[in-house]
Amino acid sequence: MAYIAVAALSIIVLTGAAVRLTDSGLGCPDWPKCYGRTLPPLSTHAVIEYSNRAISGVVGVIAVAAFVLAFFRTPRRRDLIWLSATLPLGVVAQAVLGGFTVREHLAPGFVMGHFGLSMVILVGAVALAWRAGHEPGSRPRSTDRVAVWSARVLAPLGGLAIFAGTAATAAGPHSGGVSGDRVHRLHFKGNDTLQWIVHQHATIAAVFGVAVIGVWLLHRRRGLTRTFEPLTVLGVLLAAQGLIGSVQYELHLPSDIVWVHVAWPRSPGWPCCGRWPRPAGWCPERRRSPATEPVPASAEVGTLEPAGRLG
Repeated sequence: MAYIAVAALSIIVLTGAAVRLTDSGLGCPDWPKCYGRTLPPLSTHAVIEYSNRAISGVVGVIAVAAFVLAFFRTPRRRDLIWLSATLPLGVVAQAVLGGFTVREHLAPGFVMGHFGLSMVILVGAVALAWRAGHEPGSRPRSTDRVAVWSARVLAPLGGLAIFAGTAATAAGPHSGGVSGDRVHRLHFKGNDTLQWIVHQHATIAAVFGVAVIGVWLLHRRRGLTRTFEPLTVLGVLLAAQGLIGSVQYELHLPSDIVWVHVAWPRSPGWPCCGRWPRPAGWCPERRRSPATEPVPASAEVGTLEPAGRLG
């Protein structure tokens, strides 16, 4: 169920971006109804906006199901209960924030918060999926604090890059409204606002990429071979995101490429749900349990390596 929640929360990011990039953000000018009716009128923008709301309802049901299953799980685990509780609460908060976003005619702050909250909920879903696959105590803690914290530092850098990206979108040509809709845009540097924000966003993303390379080299030097794959995957994803961003900028921000660029930040969370040891700070490092650690041939039958040496 946790995997399904991750998938559903990823899909709603894609549909939400599609609403904005098809200029359907005000396709339903009121909330929760559409033009005061239960069903939307047969117009393209209204149907797109209302469809996103309907999908949000399905996502809400999945989020509640994840919480219910975590709550009634036996044996009960508080960490799963708390993490799963963030999903339905987050979806409700998203619905309320979405309503205010429509009422405020897609004001930049509300739109940026709407996307940012989606990322936060998705982080909670990924953490839930990760922890649900492991029993407490099955993975001894790593004793290499430098390596662990070097990976954790990548998380706020990634968050800052995403925040700067939302600001770039809030200053760009895709306001989410059709021609004639009055939609406020970020304009604090006049006509140079978009270019200035894009350069800051690119700089932060470049620092993030260099940091990933640095952490990869550090882990390699310290012999942490199990983190090579997730760090490499994260580096490749960031390189692809940079390429997509450069292409969309040079092509003057076509909506289809912008959609891919907006959707791509979801991808670093997916390795966390697989069998890789650590997606570079997005999730705790997977560590072998003593039961699965290979026993040297010279060791006596039944002996195991001390837990402190397994990190």
